[in-house]
Amino acid sequence: MCGLCGALGGDDHWTTHIEDPERAHHERRRARAYRARLLNRVLGPSRLAVEDFQASSFVLATATGKREMVEDLGGVWRQAEQLSGRELDPLDAAFLASLG
Repeated sequence: MCGLCGALGGDDHWTTHIEDPERAHHERRRARAYRARLLNRVLGPSRLAVEDFQASSFVLATATGKREMVEDLGGVWRQAEQLSGRELDPLDAAFLASLG
């Protein structure tokens, strides 16, 4: 997907819902930054990294520089499997051990 399509995507994923509309913008950015840090910790052993893009989508990158834009957390996981070329099992004992 091109960058423009990712920027125009909706904010209606269940992970981005914030009750107070007056604080929504600030809270959404802070929550997305926190999620990006957690994702990077989880994806690090697979040599993948994620960053927030305009508080509307994520950019997933490989160690070789290949980058893909994804809209939500579910998309990050699916794209991470595609970019890494293998199934990522969050319950795998070796994977859990790599998280420390």
